Parts: sequence; C-alpha cells; structure tokens
Amino acid sequence: MPRTRTITAIIAAGLGALAISVAPAIAAQAQGPGGGTASCNSSTMSAQNARDNGVGNWAGQGRQGQGQRAGMNGSLANLEQGTLTAAQKVSLAAMAEEEKLAHDVYVTLAAQYPDIYQFSRIAPAETQHQSQIQALLSRYGLSDPTANLAVGQFQTAATEALYNELVASATSTAKALAVGVTIEKLDIADLKKAISSITAPDVLQVYTNLIKGSERHLAAFSR
Repeated sequence: MPRTRTITAIIAAGLGALAISVAPAIAAQAQGPGGGTASCNSSTMSAQNARDNGVGNWAGQGRQGQGQRAGMNGSLANLEQGTLTAAQKVSLAAMAEEEKLAHDVYVTLAAQYPDIYQFSRIAPAETQHQSQIQALLSRYGLSDPTANLAVGQFQTAATEALYNELVASATSTAKALAVGVTIEKLDIADLKKAISSITAPDVLQVYTNLIKGSERHLAAFSR
C-alpha cells in the first residue's frame, strides 16, 4: 500500500467545489498498515456466522455497537447544537465522503471476494456511519458531498482516485484484507484528529460513536 495522506486531508483539499465557503484543513501524513480487514454489522450476523471460526465474540461486539447506534439515533435530536469553525465544517463534510469511501470499497471488494464474509458485513455499518454525518450536515446547513452519487463516484477527484487505488491494490485475499485495515486505521486517525478540537455536543457525540465503531471494525479486520 503506497504512503498517503490521511483521508480527510485528501478530501478536504478538493472541497472547494462544494457550496461551503470555508478553508481546507491540513492533515499529517499516515503510513498505511499491511494487516487484515473486516467489519461488524450485527443486524446481518446470523447464528451460523457466530459459530464460524471465532466470530462469536465479534457478534457480541456487533450487538453492542448496534445498541450504541440506536442510542445515538434516538438521542441526536436531544443534543445541543454547537458552533463549528470553518475548518471543522470542511472536516465534517469530508467525513461524509470518507464514510462513503469505506462503504464503496467494501461493497466492491465483497463482489470480488465473496468468500471474505467481512466485506458484506461492513458496508451496512458504514452506511449507518454516513447517515449520522449526513444528519449533522443537515443540522449545520452544509452540503452533502455524497448526495446522489453511485458506488465509486465521489465529489472530489482525489477521493475517487483513492477509491480506485485501494480497489486496485486488492489483488489477493491478504491484500484485500489489508485494504480494510488501512481504511479503518486512517478513519480512526482522522476522527481522533477532528474530535480533539470539537466542542459542539452533537458533533462530539457522533464522532465518539464513529471512533468506537471503527475500532470494532479494525479489531474484526485484524483477526
């Protein structure tokens, strides 16, 4: 996997085309890992899946994550809306595209590697993540860079190029799994960087839950 900037830095650099009059944020470089990939989405975990090679624990983690997502969905309306800086608005919009990137890569690799069950499990979870970011975008009156775009299509050319690069690098089962680890580690790094300066209660809650979700995904990918 070639060395690349964090995903939000790549996305934010192209957000000038959006109807958001804010300056792009700058992020540090990150080295993509060479581990495995997977994801947990408890709504699609069956009893048979839970009996498969050590997946029982993962299924339990998935059920916990589902409960956290349900709580987040129910409590978001009750969380206070805060104030976002220009850079934080760019980062929030970039997060929507980053979640779509993860979803689209996993959907594509699920079709290429049907025997790797993790990919088909993770896509619905990434859709949940994206929907939370979209709810925040709507709250703060920001454009959704993922609206009405098909799998593999992105608002920013750099993100589309990254999608193509990640998919093309998955030339074997091991390398396909490595793509998942790379995405989740970069996602966690981006969220932790973004959350460090957030004071808005609603955004803070969503970012916190997304970090927990991505950490569960990473743990499953790394099996």
